[in-house]
Amino acid sequence: MMTSVDTDLIRVLADPLRLRIVTLLAQETLCTTHLVEETGAKQTNLSNHLKVLREAGVVETEPCGRFTYYRLKPDVVASLAGQFADLAEAARATAENNVKRSCP
Repeated sequence: MMTSVDTDLIRVLADPLRLRIVTLLAQETLCTTHLVEETGAKQTNLSNHLKVLREAGVVETEPCGRFTYYRLKPDVVASLAGQFADLAEAARATAENNVKRSCP
């Protein structure tokens, strides 16, 4: 059985600032102003990264007056973690069974 990992999601989370945003949102729901304070990023840069995270389905928004709050979607992270767990299990089975392809 071939185990695969969502490479598009990996690309989205590979950016250090986006990973920092996801880490912060795992702790609490935050607005852009909070995220600017926490990351030190410029508001326009942060908004672009949040757009990427929204479009990838990693975060969801909640309007609150003139602010927009962002919340991490835990199911997305759990799904990715499950994919890595499956990959680790496949590697473990390969090592235990000494599975290797012979060279031509």
